[in-house]
Amino acid sequence: QVQLMESGGGSVQAGGSLRLSCVASGSIFSIKAMGWYRQAPGKQRELVAIITSDESTNYADSVKGRFTISRDNAKNMVYLQMNSLKPEDTAVYYCNTLLLVGTTVFPSDSWGQGTQVTVSS
Repeated sequence: QVQLMESGGGSVQAGGSLRLSCVASGSIFSIKAMGWYRQAPGKQRELVAIITSDESTNYADSVKGRFTISRDNAKNMVYLQMNSLKPEDTAVYYCNTLLLVGTTVFPSDSWGQGTQVTVSS
């Protein structure tokens, strides 16, 4: 089972940037699709970005054009570059491995502790 650890969160003002990092254990990282999720207080966890094993990417409409997901298979790392941050981006951010079946995305049951992102207006 892959273990995940997120880092890089913090507090920024609206319009600022942050880069989140996620390190994954396990030698099968390079064949896994990866994703970044976020969960704001009182809301359900939502998927914001996906990167496949061949580095195709997809984004939620709410972050498209502002966030960029990338990966470094040699380091078992996945990143989320977040620019032009808005107060509504405030949430705990998690990475996870994904199973993609058609248009359906299934995260693994193994979640890290997440990293808090707080954007003030």
